[in-house]
Amino acid sequence: MTKNILLSLLFTLFISPLASSADYPSDWWKPADEQTAPKWEILPQSAKPGEVILSKRTELGVFSNLSKAPFTLDGISYASIEGLWQGMKYPDPTLANDERSKVTGWPNTRAQVYLMSSWESKTAGNVANQIYKDHNLKFITYFDRRFMYNDGKEGSQFHLELITRAIRAKVMQNPEIKALLLKTAGLNLKPDHQMSEDSLPSYKYHEILEKIRAELLKDKAL
Repeated sequence: MTKNILLSLLFTLFISPLASSADYPSDWWKPADEQTAPKWEILPQSAKPGEVILSKRTELGVFSNLSKAPFTLDGISYASIEGLWQGMKYPDPTLANDERSKVTGWPNTRAQVYLMSSWESKTAGNVANQIYKDHNLKFITYFDRRFMYNDGKEGSQFHLELITRAIRAKVMQNPEIKALLLKTAGLNLKPDHQMSEDSLPSYKYHEILEKIRAELLKDKAL
């Protein structure tokens, strides 16, 4: 028996029952095969005591930016957080001086990306990233706001506030997602993919969800 398999069994025997006793589903920590998992993935059994991975292998995967969870923000409908995030990179036909509209090669319209989810939305974003690189584009847009979401300054702050509002809308407009988030109360939420310590705050969806959960619990206690 390999060391990894032994650790997984020990986790299942000792950690998962502790979580279950707190009324958490044991499936949230069900071990997955490390040998077949993609390198980017953090598996459910990697959680430390008091933590849970927002794994796409469990129902908690709905909290991923990629998950299909329709919501409306500022009058526009989106299929996922990722659809909003990547759609902002695409030309906006409502803007008069959008330099991106002069570039060819966009595989989709902005409106089409808004209605994407899962890996389709991620792929649309990867294509946009390459176009940005090839044409030295720097700015994305949200309505008439033009900003650099990765500048580590004002643009990044606006992006954080926008993504936080979007995730809050996703939670509040989907009752089953709101109920599931509340069900995680008492656990530290962790991403299911590798993330560097210096990642921008808008990337840390797990921390944004914890903040929203705290707000919901506070309101519930009043």
